[in-house]
Amino acid sequence: LAAVVDGRRPDVLLYAHSMRIASLLLFFGALALNLLADDASVRRQRLNDLIAEEWTAELRLQPEMATFFGERGYDDKLSNLSVAASRAAAAQRRGFLKRLDAIDAAGLSEQDQLNKELLRWNLEDALAAYEFREYEMPLDQFSGYHLLPATLVSVTPFLTQGDYENYLSRLHALPHTFQTMIEAARAGMKDGRMPPKFLLEKVARQATALAVRGENSPFARPVTKVPDGIPSAEQKRLRAEVLAAINREVAPAYERLAAFVKDEYDAKGRIQEGVWSLPRGDEYYRVLVRRATTTDLDPDQIHEIGLKQVAEIEAAMTALAKQSGYSDLAGFRAALRANRQQYAVSREQILDLYRKYTDEMYGKLDQLFGYLPKARLSVIPVEEFREKEAATQYYPGAADGSRKGQIVVNTGDFAHRTLYGIEATAYHEGVPGHHLQISIAQELTGLPAFRRNAVNYTAFVEGWALYAERLGKEVGLYRDPSSEYGRLSSEMLRAIRLVVDTGVHQKHWTRQQMVDYFHAHSTQDEPTIQAEVDRYIVMPGQALGYKIGQLKILELRERARSTLGSRFDIRAFHYQLLGNGALPLAILERRMNAWAQAQREQSDQRK
Repeated sequence: LAAVVDGRRPDVLLYAHSMRIASLLLFFGALALNLLADDASVRRQRLNDLIAEEWTAELRLQPEMATFFGERGYDDKLSNLSVAASRAAAAQRRGFLKRLDAIDAAGLSEQDQLNKELLRWNLEDALAAYEFREYEMPLDQFSGYHLLPATLVSVTPFLTQGDYENYLSRLHALPHTFQTMIEAARAGMKDGRMPPKFLLEKVARQATALAVRGENSPFARPVTKVPDGIPSAEQKRLRAEVLAAINREVAPAYERLAAFVKDEYDAKGRIQEGVWSLPRGDEYYRVLVRRATTTDLDPDQIHEIGLKQVAEIEAAMTALAKQSGYSDLAGFRAALRANRQQYAVSREQILDLYRKYTDEMYGKLDQLFGYLPKARLSVIPVEEFREKEAATQYYPGAADGSRKGQIVVNTGDFAHRTLYGIEATAYHEGVPGHHLQISIAQELTGLPAFRRNAVNYTAFVEGWALYAERLGKEVGLYRDPSSEYGRLSSEMLRAIRLVVDTGVHQKHWTRQQMVDYFHAHSTQDEPTIQAEVDRYIVMPGQALGYKIGQLKILELRERARSTLGSRFDIRAFHYQLLGNGALPLAILERRMNAWAQAQREQSDQRK
């Protein structure tokens, strides 16, 4: 007989006790899950709040960038370029980084974790630039700050009276901003951080060219025609005040800048072209290489990649020359140079060709993409005041849709500009290149603003654009052999960059060696060669991102094709590639490999 305890059998008592314990475990388990969920929610909110706060801080530090991105609340401000402001910005970024590291992203969504990783990347990159005192070299002929205020005119909205009032505030602020820039440049003189002397002469000429008074000033363009919606009396007042600000404040500020460069700054310019000649120059160059390529490749490795790419592209060019009836590449190139039909006869001819090739590509995009952005592309000429030093450029459309994406084309010295490279450049700068990639990013929902507007990952942004040039060939374009040579020539340009950029900054090449290498391996026109070489000298490492990024995208595409076999879909690949905005290559590779593997596993499960 079973023993009885207090009138109950022990097995029944044990069962009841176990049930009470199970109930308690379920209760506390549910409570723990709720607490974990609440904790994750709190951490996610802290992360999102920090991301929003940091983005606002960046816009305040760089209000000109805000205008480019269509963030309208900063159109009345200019940057403070002083050493003190740069120190304060660095301290603020260190604070953001410390707070970011204190947020545990475990258990948060994949996108939240990616947000944290990317913000950390950006903050560390900015702090690395501060460590090498980039702010002490604010002047160069290609991207110096003195060019930015006039460039802003073409991307600033002028629709309302408020827009003009904001513009006036910027004009009034320009003399102070230029003074802070001069102070930073003087700090660079003291610390031995100087641009090359021969290029500073161009800066002085640019400043003088912008010191124009009256209606001929590029700053007067907004008042050549004021919108009819603004009352006529206000139109008259705004026009008078803008011209007065140009005459009394803007033009004198540019004159003072030109005098500073000619009388004081230029004399201290460095003699050697390479960044190696700066304090800690070799270390600084490695930081710049990592920034541009978002990889751990060192300069010597990149130099060797460049030499190999140059040889491979020359082989493809030689094959094209023979297919076109020439015995060798030299004969084909000589024929192109001698053919006057390959040179522009007007500025408008250049613009018309860009529009023609852009329209043709729009008709092919459905073969490559399952999703296209709403924004349409326009083609405009680069401002004449900087066309001598400018390359063909692209400005993204505003995220709020208030401004279209634009290919900004350099039509200067048109008689010496060849036409056969325009088709590839149209695809690179427009569709399916920069315009498509950046517009898709800006239209993504659910991503923070710093990711939708990410243009700082050069290897992704420019690597995609160079990759996009090849897509034209894949959809049956480049019908003319000269245009196909133009495509190969464009790719050669980016391969040459790997050699000459590392050549001057790592291997101590001279400028003439850079030019000679160009002449030996390309048929770029002389204005392009001269502008490109000077660009690499004052923007060390930046030009490396194009070819390194393109090679990585091609590698990822072939890897995905190998993983998926017949199930590979180029449109799905492109959507996945562009669907998170721009990314560092190391992060992109990890994500694309995981995507391809997941696609394969899902497909296998359906079988």
